[in-house]
Amino acid sequence: MAQEVFKYLREVDDPSLRKIVFILYSEEAFEIFKKNVEGYIDYIQKKISQGPFLTVDAIISYQGKIVMIERSNPPFGWALPGGFVDYGESVEEAVVRETKEETNLDFVNFRQFKVYSRYGRDPRFHTVSVVFVGKGKGDLCASTDAKNVDLFFLDSLPQKIAFDHRKIIEDYKNSLK
Repeated sequence: MAQEVFKYLREVDDPSLRKIVFILYSEEAFEIFKKNVEGYIDYIQKKISQGPFLTVDAIISYQGKIVMIERSNPPFGWALPGGFVDYGESVEEAVVRETKEETNLDFVNFRQFKVYSRYGRDPRFHTVSVVFVGKGKGDLCASTDAKNVDLFFLDSLPQKIAFDHRKIIEDYKNSLK
């Protein structure tokens, strides 16, 4: 029961409605509920804080090359545009949003390529990334989440590439053969 009520309360924006929900219960029932919810939240936070975290990456074809961003945060280096999936967001919505945030491009005609989940692929924590391939449309420029953005041929990538993105690009290149 705690999970259902907690989910409902998370979705409700009206604090007065939250009070009404709790008025329906006795003080004893409320204390039991509160203890269960707090225990559940603690459990979830411990589990979630370890990951794995869901991310997306985009292999974007643009003007005959692929788009890469230079990261402005550690780990530094060049990377495929991408990032974390927000709560309530689909992976498709996330890859479109991340592409726009980092490159200013609209990500179109895309499809899922592969999922990468090896522990250690991100030096910060365990991530699972859904990688998409598609085309970029619009004017390319480094947007809010990237230090720089550039275009690269598949055979002449930058030296310093973050995460396992070199492997992802190699897998993509091999899939074209």
